[in-house]
Amino acid sequence: MNQSIGKLLPVDGYSVQLNGSVPRDYGSALSHLYQPIIGVEAVTLYQTLLSEYDLAIEPEVHSHHTLMNYLAMPLDRIYNARRKLEAIGLMQTLSTEEESRACYIYNLQPPFSPEQFFYDDMLSLLLNHELGADKYNKLRNRFMRVKYPLTDCENITASFDEIFHGYQTSGPAFTARMPQKDSTLVTLQQANGPLLQDDRIDFNWIYQSLKEKMYPAEKILNVRYKRIMMQLASLYDLSSQDLEKAIGWALNEENQLNVAELKEACHDLSPKKGKVTSMKTIETRDKWTDTQADDIKTSKEEQFISMLERKSPKELLEDLSTGNEASAQDLKLIRDVMTEQGLSPGVMNVLVHYVLLKTDMKLSKAYLEKIASHWARKNVTTVRQAMTMAKAEHQKYQQWGKNNKSRGKKQTKEIIPDWFKENQNDGKRQEEKKSSSKVNKEEIAARIKRITNNGN
Repeated sequence: MNQSIGKLLPVDGYSVQLNGSVPRDYGSALSHLYQPIIGVEAVTLYQTLLSEYDLAIEPEVHSHHTLMNYLAMPLDRIYNARRKLEAIGLMQTLSTEEESRACYIYNLQPPFSPEQFFYDDMLSLLLNHELGADKYNKLRNRFMRVKYPLTDCENITASFDEIFHGYQTSGPAFTARMPQKDSTLVTLQQANGPLLQDDRIDFNWIYQSLKEKMYPAEKILNVRYKRIMMQLASLYDLSSQDLEKAIGWALNEENQLNVAELKEACHDLSPKKGKVTSMKTIETRDKWTDTQADDIKTSKEEQFISMLERKSPKELLEDLSTGNEASAQDLKLIRDVMTEQGLSPGVMNVLVHYVLLKTDMKLSKAYLEKIASHWARKNVTTVRQAMTMAKAEHQKYQQWGKNNKSRGKKQTKEIIPDWFKENQNDGKRQEEKKSSSKVNKEEIAARIKRITNNGN
């Protein structure tokens, strides 16, 4: 059940404001750069609200029922689209009360120009993750124009003081008049761009730690690098200790920070094994952040779907092996497939279970990658979709499995998951087993079987 229901009502009012002005090429930026990350519904909502702002002579308050009619979209999807716009930095939402009803002010933020977008490390990483390296590089080359190098040029631009007040703008006299900047005052959070938590990383602790190791902390923790570090910490869910370790790995022989190596180090240190957070994953995860989630589940099937969505593939591997620790090789294989194809943990759980049963409880890299890439192209994002796809393409996957079997090995009898067999006889179902702290292989197969028969 969608947890956004009840958080926004059709009768609630809203008013639209725009902070600044949108760039000339904002349409291309939204369609080609933002849309792969946040989806078409969020982009449509942004464009609709922006159009309302342009048409309004003065601020007006409308009901969300009007917005539902404009978009032909239910309110829960409008709410989810709004939250994606907030997260990516395209909207700020403020709440108030007017005429005894809730009212929201949607303060739209101008999207980055394509050049600003690609210079933002977090947004460029997200886009690369969603599109893949080839498509990403083509887009980047299309939008990033070649410019004349300015490093060896002298800036002789006239200043305001020089023209209007006759002040000298260079030399010792000018330097003496300039106020000294406080190097400790930095602004990490910009007005636009993805919304980050400023308190996630304790830079004071990292500063002291770098000082103790005789590293040039001031140069390493400058404003630009701090923002990149905040983005990477948010993207990969890192702690201050993780980030401090990544910094140490990314320093060269002259103790200068290599940003590319910092990104790789953060990727390797991620608790999620380098899986970049995507908006699709955030939307799925947010359904279970409400403390009342368990109270509204009405069936064992929903509880099982929740378990598959929340359980990590590592935990699933250990459950299927009766509690034995998952091997590092299997975890690395699963990590690579998930990050390269952008699969959610729940979808990966279905894939792992299917491949294990088809390959005599051994993970085949080629087999995993082939099915995973097929699901990624088909935009499979939920457990139900994954099961339905596996069922619909069973014959194709069976042939792929035969082609990927090692030569010289005796062919073992094919094992088909129970959720395929059950499809042949919808009238016969196994009796549900009692819940236990450890979900073994037979329980998973039986429950997936029931879900598949009831799902679409």
